[in-house]
Amino acid sequence: MKGEGKVFFLKSRMKWIGLLGLVLSAFSLLVHFLLAGFTDDSISDYSIPVTLFSWRPVFDNPRFNRHTPLYRRLWGPTRHVESLLPYAIPRGYHSDPPARTNGFVFVRIQGGFHEIRNSIPDVVAVSRLLNATLVIPEIQSTTSSKGISSQFKSFAYLYNEEHFMASLANDVRVVKTLPKNLKWARRKKQIPSFKVSYGSSPYYYLHHVLPVLIKHSVVELVVPHGGCLQAILPTNLEEYQRLRCRVAFHALQFRKEVQELSTKVLQRLRPLGRPFIAYDPGMTREALAYHGCAELFQDVHTELIQHKRAWMIKRGIVKGKLSVDSAEQRLQGLCPLMPEEVGILLRAYGYSWDTIIYVAGGEVFGGQRTLIPLHGMFENVVDRTSLSTGWELAKMYGRESKHKDIRPKTPPSVEEETKHDSLKSIRQRPQPLPPPPARPKYYNIEGWWGWVAESDNEPENTVIELRTNAHKLLWEAIDYVVSVEADVFVPGFDRDGKGHPSFASLVMGHRLYQSASAKTFRPDRKQNAMLLEEIRDHMYEANHTWIASVRKLLKRSILEGLVESSKRSKTFSFLSHPVPECSCIRRGDRVSNVSLIEADLGVTHRCPQGMDGVVRSKDNKNAEREEDLDEEDLSSSGFFFGHKESGGSSNSNNETVNSEANNKEEGQLEDQEELEGGER
Repeated sequence: MKGEGKVFFLKSRMKWIGLLGLVLSAFSLLVHFLLAGFTDDSISDYSIPVTLFSWRPVFDNPRFNRHTPLYRRLWGPTRHVESLLPYAIPRGYHSDPPARTNGFVFVRIQGGFHEIRNSIPDVVAVSRLLNATLVIPEIQSTTSSKGISSQFKSFAYLYNEEHFMASLANDVRVVKTLPKNLKWARRKKQIPSFKVSYGSSPYYYLHHVLPVLIKHSVVELVVPHGGCLQAILPTNLEEYQRLRCRVAFHALQFRKEVQELSTKVLQRLRPLGRPFIAYDPGMTREALAYHGCAELFQDVHTELIQHKRAWMIKRGIVKGKLSVDSAEQRLQGLCPLMPEEVGILLRAYGYSWDTIIYVAGGEVFGGQRTLIPLHGMFENVVDRTSLSTGWELAKMYGRESKHKDIRPKTPPSVEEETKHDSLKSIRQRPQPLPPPPARPKYYNIEGWWGWVAESDNEPENTVIELRTNAHKLLWEAIDYVVSVEADVFVPGFDRDGKGHPSFASLVMGHRLYQSASAKTFRPDRKQNAMLLEEIRDHMYEANHTWIASVRKLLKRSILEGLVESSKRSKTFSFLSHPVPECSCIRRGDRVSNVSLIEADLGVTHRCPQGMDGVVRSKDNKNAEREEDLDEEDLSSSGFFFGHKESGGSSNSNNETVNSEANNKEEGQLEDQEELEGGER
């Protein structure tokens, strides 16, 4: 009996253990499927847990000396504008927004990242001008129709709503939504609407929009072109310029997930404390079509640009001929600098083959094939995809539903079906078929899908394409943060597909406001194109004279380009050059620097006592003398276009150079050796 009881106990125990194993297995499978569904097939990134991102930096010498004239010339601050500090707070009487306003302003902003960012400060300033309550702008009309995650609504898809409202509490009354009665009226399209043109004047809002706002207590503003208020305002409205700066540089903070991933990308960009360059090619299909730069490319790329230009001409966006001499446009500085040309200029200036270059500004027209020459000149060319995982991007996108990207087919009309049935019934001789309708021809072009059609109408965006367009806002947000914080910024182009300042212009304006001395090249494309044309047939065999000309031109672009942008870019977009309205001069600095800032940039306001900033530890006179020495020195960090195997020793010697490198003659000797090595 005892044996039988023992056997029964063992069997029951095994049953309970087996049942527990089945329950745990089922629970494990459930968790696995939930994780797979949430990450949208991105869980595979965990297969190699050690690899956080695909890029692994390659340096000739990991030790990087920051105390050499060479480092100051390549990465150091621009001393002439070190006295400029950000100062966007009101300087005169600035009342709080009243509890009772003239009504509500509801805004719908259309366009890409830079158009949205350029528009939001404008609509805040307009709301203040009209004494109106601003409803948080709508930048994504719906989420479900675009396939975007439903956890983010419109403005909150890109920016932090709570921070935006709290930052503007002393400037404009901001609410999240319209009251119920006005919300219903808007859905019924019963509220007055204005489609605002680019750069509208304050007179337009005060004499056309304000009377309607007072009468109906609400107006809707549709902003389709990126900016709804003129860039340069009258002197009596200077406080509105500083309000724009407070919105753009303080209130507009990206939402938490975007900000966190941007910080991670920045941390991964600085291995071993190395500085890096952010480069925005500015090569979008719309910009190339608008400015007539189709012939910079070949084959189907040229055809795609020309088709887009024809589409723009038909809609009045472009006023000109379809066929434009792209070579002439390029020599006039109206086309982007190609990545290969930018690489040559940077190598000529002295940046070595192992310099880190971050390609920013969204998708480059032509795909990765266009960037191959830049990769050939610089080992460490990366972008956001090299420095983040699919799982991190999916977390930023949020939980998105899966859509089948099937283009709907138009069903045949009743008349066509009736005609077809009658032909079958009477059995008459079949008539010749009509010519086929114009159908798009699809081409798979290096990482993206383009199309060329016989008709002038482009196909409607599918759900997947709409979702990708929304993702581009987040991608460019990451690029924007990285570009603003970069040690050096280089724009390939600063105009968009409407001729207005683009992503690069906003980055340069933000850098000018936040840290005016950060090295930002503003190359004169016309002069650079002429220099590049001189060596078109032997582009990789530049001589001493040509390299000296490039270095002189790029050095001049840092300050002269800054002054030029105040005349050219600022007339289109205030945020591209928010000086002098949003800056002040640090107290106690040398008179020569201050007079330069006052004369060329128009900054006369002295910073308050508590904003003196960090005092230089070095004597100003010696610092200026060293800078002049660097200006004349032509020493480089490596052979001009030598490979890393041949130029490695030269790079190492220059990276670890000691204080004796301050001698001018030694620097010139090193430069001569490098040039001779490059020519060999």
